[in-house]
Amino acid sequence: MTQDPRYPIGKYQVTPFSQEVKNTWIKDLRIAPSDLEHVILNLDKAQLDTPYREGGWTVTQVVHHLADSHMNAFARFKLALTEEVPTIKTYDENAWSQTADVLETPLNVSITLLHALHERWGNLLASLTDEQWQRKLFHPVRNAEVTVWDLFTIYAWHGKHHIAHIKALRDQKGW
Repeated sequence: MTQDPRYPIGKYQVTPFSQEVKNTWIKDLRIAPSDLEHVILNLDKAQLDTPYREGGWTVTQVVHHLADSHMNAFARFKLALTEEVPTIKTYDENAWSQTADVLETPLNVSITLLHALHERWGNLLASLTDEQWQRKLFHPVRNAEVTVWDLFTIYAWHGKHHIAHIKALRDQKGW
């Protein structure tokens, strides 16, 4: 059976709260920008402009997408921690992947942003009480309330998911 190139680490799965998983994933979140930086190291413009799969985003778009997505995620966490069941704002990821800043900004800008953002995000997450992990926000696309923990598990998976896209492309192309 061939692995689905859309999900190189498998599809997202809901994970129950545990201290062990929490601590491991916060550590993973903190090192994700370095992992991303490493996986794009020494790629030239043609390689960065290569889609990770047929019909998928280019490596450049994936890197900038991670910055866009994780900035939105951080704001969502802050809202969930400071307001009572706030409704989050959704956005069109594909439209964002076509904006001039994605197409023209050097990748090191988004990598630097991710290093700073993940440091703050990791500090925030490490400070949360068990009760705060259960705070909720309303996700309009899902038409459901989502806990901070569930939101965290999505983004812990999300970074690894996209880094794995780039790793798989490098392996496939022999870069």
